[in-house]
Amino acid sequence: MAFAIIQGMLRANVCAASDIVASCPEPELLENLSDATSVNVVSSNAEAVGLSAVVILCVKPADVEAALEQAGSSLEGKLLISIVAGLKIDSLKALLPGTRVIRAMPNTAAMVGRAATAYACDSGVTAEDKTVAESVFSSIGEVYPVEEKMLNAVTGLSGSGPAYVYLVIEALSDGGVACGLPRKLALNLAVQTVIGAAEMVIATAEHPAVLREMVTSPAGTTMAGLRELENRAVRSAFIEAVEAATDRAEELSVE
Repeated sequence: MAFAIIQGMLRANVCAASDIVASCPEPELLENLSDATSVNVVSSNAEAVGLSAVVILCVKPADVEAALEQAGSSLEGKLLISIVAGLKIDSLKALLPGTRVIRAMPNTAAMVGRAATAYACDSGVTAEDKTVAESVFSSIGEVYPVEEKMLNAVTGLSGSGPAYVYLVIEALSDGGVACGLPRKLALNLAVQTVIGAAEMVIATAEHPAVLREMVTSPAGTTMAGLRELENRAVRSAFIEAVEAATDRAEELSVE
């Protein structure tokens, strides 16, 4: 995700490569990042933070404490943007007194500039800080300011959502193969169908239910397929998937 954000910022001219400093405990990853983007790389979190006015925290939840300890007191007075799943603003503020915190949740579509990112701010965040965060995340897709209490649900929906959509594409493709289509053609058709349906929602601004009705002729093929999906409780399964992922994000917040 850090790689995708850096590439997005450079692609959108949010800043120059010389303005970015990245740190990571794995030398090979740093070397690959430097080769691909020409940004400055260092092995020390303290050095990276010391050279920066804005810090983006892109680590797994289990690695947060160690990463912040390495950064030390040099974070004080700076803007920290965290994309760590489940980690609340209050928890970060407790670890980092005097630091302004924005908590965000992008998704993996950042890699192609089509992410959905929601973010929330602590009370000390300035209008300029918000502008910085929006410029960073708009470089990788769409951005939505929310209240922090919504961010775990955002994680369950758009954070985990790409995996649900990949599963749909895989299943549609397998269905085409089961009905006699070549594998590559079935996959291409499934992918373009999902892209086209999403674009229709955006272009028409219609509710998905309205668009679904437009495709569903009485006693037709689509009705037969939809009826099978309803019999299998597919709609409920997706709702429960979002709820389960949200619950897990809540658990991470407690942990």
